[in-house]
Amino acid sequence: MAIEVGTKAPDFELKNQHGELVTLSQFRGEKAVVLLFYPFAFTGVCTGELCALRDELPKFVNDDVQLLAVSNDSPFSLRVFAEQEGLEYPMLSDFWPHGEASRAYGVFDEEKGCAVRGTFVIDKEGVVRWSVVNGLPDARDLNEYVKALDAL
Repeated sequence: MAIEVGTKAPDFELKNQHGELVTLSQFRGEKAVVLLFYPFAFTGVCTGELCALRDELPKFVNDDVQLLAVSNDSPFSLRVFAEQEGLEYPMLSDFWPHGEASRAYGVFDEEKGCAVRGTFVIDKEGVVRWSVVNGLPDARDLNEYVKALDAL
């Protein structure tokens, strides 16, 4: 069960596609965060969603907002994926301990061994203000993220 709107977002420390550590708390007080969990790099629906974000990037990475995309892939896979698709925002690896951050947000599918499609809009104080969780085959609507950010 995904964490609820109004709760404090669990902090995490994950490596990005360049091997650098990224924490949720480093944005506290400075930027709202769109935290997007997706199953795996190089898959159809995931690639479509992440490229759509790339194409609308100024809405999701600016002075007030930071997009963080999290999958259970290794940082090495994420680096190749990001380079191949021109994804310049942080691609975070929840590979080891496998699914730890995904579990903290309640979006890890134990049977499949990966995150489902969960998105959380977190305000500058670190509180979840909006979320959506879709099943593995169901893409999300980016316009909903924009509306949630506008409401902050």
